[in-house]
Formats: sequence, structure tokens, C-alpha cells
Amino acid sequence: MHAPGDPATLDAASPVVVTGDRQKAAWAARVLPPVEHLAGDIWSVPVPIPANPLRYTLSYLVPGDSELVVVDPGWDSAEGWDALCRGLAEAGATPADVTGIVATHVHFDHHGMTARLKAASDAWVAMHPAERDSLPHRQTERQPGQGQPSRASGRTWLLEAGASESEVRELFGPPDEEKPADAFHMAEPDLLLDDKDRVPLDGRKLVALWTPGHTPGHLCLAEPAARVVLTGDHVLPRITPNIGLHGRQPGRAPLADFLSSLERLAGWDDHEALPAHEYRFRGLAARTGQLREHHAKRLDELLAVVDALGRPTIWEVTAHLSWSRPWDQVGAMRVAALAETEAHAEHLVDLGLVVRSGERERPVRLSRAPGA
Repeated sequence: MHAPGDPATLDAASPVVVTGDRQKAAWAARVLPPVEHLAGDIWSVPVPIPANPLRYTLSYLVPGDSELVVVDPGWDSAEGWDALCRGLAEAGATPADVTGIVATHVHFDHHGMTARLKAASDAWVAMHPAERDSLPHRQTERQPGQGQPSRASGRTWLLEAGASESEVRELFGPPDEEKPADAFHMAEPDLLLDDKDRVPLDGRKLVALWTPGHTPGHLCLAEPAARVVLTGDHVLPRITPNIGLHGRQPGRAPLADFLSSLERLAGWDDHEALPAHEYRFRGLAARTGQLREHHAKRLDELLAVVDALGRPTIWEVTAHLSWSRPWDQVGAMRVAALAETEAHAEHLVDLGLVVRSGERERPVRLSRAPGA
């Protein structure tokens, strides 16, 4: 599982209007929020994430005329399954009543419990085609940065970025401790949802919005009748979603995709945002604008670090960027931080402002493009 926020959160005053007051209070108290019955007969169910600072995923139950769809069942654990079942019970349902499951994306804290719920209900599973293609067991060579990379590819990636052997061992363990391929298997979709497709749910107009960036096939779900948008990890009220390279599609640039997706979601400003973490809010236009500003500042900061260091490795750049805590205290999130830095560096290369060292030169180094 990869935590959606990069190791930094935005420092500026929040531009959003909190609508999930009980959720925010629970977040501040570091406890699970309650199950809540929301506008449009949608239910919010917190599913805990074991030993993780995010604490929980907000799973959503969306009933139709005679069907029930669960969006993002959450992390697969005994505690999580109990929480999901309790939420279903409060909504007057059981796992057997679930007819469909939609994964906004395939990180373990969202899609991890899908297989268990499908086995208990025989529900169909839906996701975007690009997300299906980025399922961990479908990756010939898993790219680290999000999800659970193989240790072999993770070690190679960190070494090529300029990390030392001791740093690589600290993050991925000894080379001979590789996990079996089965450890990465997750539920396959029965149904693919492309942009503007309707989720098959009688009595509802639940529309898929393709918002790539956090992952290649990330989906938001709009319910115009209830005037809500389920934003997954694409837009959260406080945390900045990590933009990494996992499952990157040929010809796609994750950061450029993310910025474009933010602009699109700003058009749903008159809808309440139902995110997968933290708490509900209004103000999608302001929040997406703040996120775009954050990434513009991050790009400027990266350029300043490259200028200051001359010709640094990507690992050195990552270590010199500002995070919410000192670099030596970032811990395992250094993997996510490196992926975030890679995505920003790639964007600067595409803009012609930065160049990378040649393909045969390792570790990879960054420098200002001539004339930039």
C-alpha cells in the first residue's frame, strides 16, 4: 500500500469548507470516525489501515433501486473486514447484498479487500482499463514508488537514483528476501469503466471521471442527483496526493496528467467532495487550485536544488527538497518521496528545463538544460 499524501502536506490555510465535521474531529483525535448516512442515500464507512498514519480509508456504499455498490472496500485485514461489515449492517445490508465493487484505483488501502468482498457476494468488480493494466501482478517489472514493488526492482531503482547500498538495504532488506509473485495478486475487474461511463446501478446516475496522475487509471465518481463527487485519492482536503511512476503508461506523463485532471475536477465546484481519506468538504475549485500551486512551487524548488548542487543524483535532489520532517526521519516514505521527485524531474525534462544523464550512466544525474 502507498499512502496518498507525499511526505509533505500543504502549509497554507485550507481553502475548503469542511462538511464532515465529525470526520474532521475524529481525524484530529486520531480515532475512527463514525459510519454516516450522507446526502443522496450514500453511506460513508471508515475501514482501518493497520499501522499506517492515514489510519483509515473511507469506503462508500451506494444503493440503487435493488442493488448495492461498494466503492473502495479498503485494506484487507480482519479488523477492516469487521468494520466494513458493521457499516453494511448500519445501512441495512450484509456482504451478500453487495452487487458491485468499484475501485477508484488499485492501491492496497482501496482495492485490497475487493477479493474478499467479491467472494462473499459474487459482486462484479469495476475499474478503469489503465488501472487494470497497472495491477501489481500484471507488471512484468514492478516499478517502485507506489504500491508494493518487488525488492529486486526496488533495489535497482534506488541504486540507479544514487542511493547507497546501506540505504537500499534499510528500505528493501537483503537481496535474498524477495517476496513471491503471489503476494502481489489482487482482484481482476469484470467490468471496465472509461471516462464518462455510467456505473451499472439502476436508479442512479453514477458517472466515472478518469483522473489520472496519482495512478494511471484513477477514477472519481460523480453523482449529480446527490451533488457529490467521490474523489478517491485525487483530491483530499489536506494531504497532497503522491504523484509517482507506478504503472506508468507509454506516452503518459504522471504529473502533467495530474495537473490536467485537477483542472477538470475544478468544474465540479458546486458538488460536495467525498474523499477516500480525512473528511468531506466543499471547495473543489479552490482546493485543486491550491494543489496546482503546490506543484508549481515544487518544480521551482527542484530547479533551485539542481542549480545549487550542480549535477546531483535524483536521490540527492530528493534528500534536499523540503518535506514535512527532516530527511533522516522520513523513513520508509523515502520511496514515495523519490517517486514524487522522479515525476517532477520528468516533467521538467519534458518542459526542456532539465536534462538527465545518458542511459548508460549510473547513477542518473540531473542538470540544467543548455540555455534554460
